[in-house]
Amino acid sequence: MAGPDPLILAIDQGTSATKALLVDGAGTVVAAASAPLGASHPRPGWVEQDALEVWESVRSAVGSFAPDVVRRVVAVGLSTQRESLVLWDRATGKPLGPLLGWQDRRTAGTCAELAATGVGPMVERISGLPLDPMFSALKAQWLLDEYDRDRRRAAAGELCLGTIDSWLLFRLTGTHVTEISNASRTQLLDVRRGAWDTRLLELFGVPEAVLGPVTPSDGPFPAIRGFDPLPDGVPVRAVLGDSHAALYAHEGWRPGVVKATYGTGSSVMAVASGEATHGLCLTVAWQVGGAAPTLALEGNIRSSGRTLTWLADLFRVSPTELLESAGPSSDGVSLVPAFGGLGAPWWDADAVATVSGLTLGTGREALARAAIESVAFQVEDVVAVVEAAGTPVDTLLADGGLSRSAAVMQAQADLSGRTVRRGDEADLSALGVARLAAAGAGLGPWRSGATADFTPATTGAERTAARAAWRAALHRSSHSLASRRLP
Repeated sequence: MAGPDPLILAIDQGTSATKALLVDGAGTVVAAASAPLGASHPRPGWVEQDALEVWESVRSAVGSFAPDVVRRVVAVGLSTQRESLVLWDRATGKPLGPLLGWQDRRTAGTCAELAATGVGPMVERISGLPLDPMFSALKAQWLLDEYDRDRRRAAAGELCLGTIDSWLLFRLTGTHVTEISNASRTQLLDVRRGAWDTRLLELFGVPEAVLGPVTPSDGPFPAIRGFDPLPDGVPVRAVLGDSHAALYAHEGWRPGVVKATYGTGSSVMAVASGEATHGLCLTVAWQVGGAAPTLALEGNIRSSGRTLTWLADLFRVSPTELLESAGPSSDGVSLVPAFGGLGAPWWDADAVATVSGLTLGTGREALARAAIESVAFQVEDVVAVVEAAGTPVDTLLADGGLSRSAAVMQAQADLSGRTVRRGDEADLSALGVARLAAAGAGLGPWRSGATADFTPATTGAERTAARAAWRAALHRSSHSLASRRLP
């Protein structure tokens, strides 16, 4: 008699929670669990998390599954938040300082000083990323300056520096490695060669010995050890950054696929030929099957879901209540959520958050609607650049927590004039890495889930007027945009 079907354990470690899914070989979710995570803001612009709390959230989420079900796990996949950085002691495994979140802006001054020296074009040419505090290199410099100023311990290999995938792999396996899609977000990788770059390491003061060797997305990775309830020896078959995993779940290797992940921030991504486009990042989508790295164009938006949670906190309601209270119109109110500057395609660290068009009659309904529209406008700004780079976008594929909101999806369709297709499964990052892990474990075939389409219900004239108002709001947020061409 055949035994129970084998399962994949997919761990999706995000900014606000760690999710764990048990998925069978065809892509059906058998069980799911989640553990929330907090963040601290000790100074304006600083965003910190506790690396040990992140690890405990993984243990908590996985530990909630019944032991007899977990014993069916034959492979593990990891999907992780990117750019966030941890420095820890190799011998003890203990972090030396806080986990610097991807939203952290403490290095903005250093970034401006570095840009003034004229190295920005060189950094972007090699790494595919514009010089910006969001990426890990300046965080690495700050952590090493704070905890190993002379770089002695880092150069000797006594310390480990890594993105969240690297930190979790160390805790799960005892080995320090970095998966290539996550490595491509550090600004220390030559994105086309897929290797740490000596020029970037020297520029940011990061000894290569402190970094984990770069590993393809499907490994080989060391096996699990000392992680109850999994038995020692269960293989890690796949690791991807969360946005990359979502693109993989959308079968992003197909021509013309463009996806938008709606989370705390947003990522718009499409597989590319390897040529950079102004305003977008060139990043590694994944590297699998022994092939060369697959490259992608990506636009990163700093605040999408976070805009709505901020406004919900301001009104002392839940994000769900805020979304449900949104009116049909913003009544002329525009919200530009440049809380930490503007990301793609503008990359303006000096932009400030603004709310304009207020009157004495403005209420929560209009502000909630303006917040929803700010998400849709930012995504469309990036999609327009992707399209200008040669990828026609008739249908935008959506995923992420905020994509569960029909109001947000309909606003995206209405303000962009494109069909928005949302998968029925909410956890596409976890499912994407589960799919890659299943392939490595010899499981499949993988079934595609059902989808829901949102089509534009606006006229071209209405969209043109709405975009003109958004552009005017962007100009109020950033003086430098006044002299730049908007898409």
